Amino acid sequence: MTTPGSPPLRIVAVHGVGNSFGADITGTRLEELRARKAAVWARQLGSALSVSADRIDLDFAYYADKLLTTTPAAQGEQDGDFLDDPLAQEMLSTWAQELGVPDEVSQGHATMPLRALSSWVARRFDLAEGPLRVFLRTLFPEVAAYLRTEDAPQRTAAREEVAARIAERRPHVVIAHSLGSVVAYEALHAHPGLQPDLFLTLGSPLALPRAVFERLIPAPRPPGRAPQGARLPGQTRWVNIADPGDPVAVPPQLSQHFDGIALDHTTVISPLFHFHHATNYLQSATTAATLAPYLGI
Repeated sequence: MTTPGSPPLRIVAVHGVGNSFGADITGTRLEELRARKAAVWARQLGSALSVSADRIDLDFAYYADKLLTTTPAAQGEQDGDFLDDPLAQEMLSTWAQELGVPDEVSQGHATMPLRALSSWVARRFDLAEGPLRVFLRTLFPEVAAYLRTEDAPQRTAAREEVAARIAERRPHVVIAHSLGSVVAYEALHAHPGLQPDLFLTLGSPLALPRAVFERLIPAPRPPGRAPQGARLPGQTRWVNIADPGDPVAVPPQLSQHFDGIALDHTTVISPLFHFHHATNYLQSATTAATLAPYLGI
């Protein structure tokens, strides 16, 4: 049971890939859609925690519109089996190497045909190949758009939008899913005074070597044999949750690559293709157990 008379739990949620409202959505319409997303996330968390919706005060930090940009086309003929953006294609290849895709599938990792790759990953993780291929076409272009350069306007705008939401709402908890964990991590470092009580990352690719990890701001530092990502500023508690069947959250044990992670859960969220969807992470028992103390339950 919740503590009688206790205020709602203030949360800022930071979405992952595939959440764009569209290039022409602005103003009042954008705020309406953002409020709808916030309501959905709050309802899913409330269901997992078995509390009423009024116990969750959730704001949805929307940054996808900042990443809408025309990306450079790759040189050479394209037959629809390769990503158009060279950086996205490079990140796809790096991800495939991390998963252990054989050279005969990846053509020596020089190029990465989506058809062959999605077929191999689908078999390994027991996923539906068609939806997986569509998802990969969304994932890596958005990651590339954010991480293209340290001073890219898109990166700065997305990071500052998330930071502004956190600064305005002063939440107890920041929940960040997928690419949102990268944006939120950088936002909390760029504005060290924000310091929520809890930073909860779900299905995070923060430790993905070369594609993400080495591109982070602040850059990982080598305290010993392997580089380590920086701990969060202040006293913010960091908890990470990753489904072992989620090929986006690779490598899954963030605590091996970042300082200051209090708990690092590897737990089955969903056996279906929706393995990486925020819905299943939000409704998981592990997420509920992590948030329950902040609600007094």
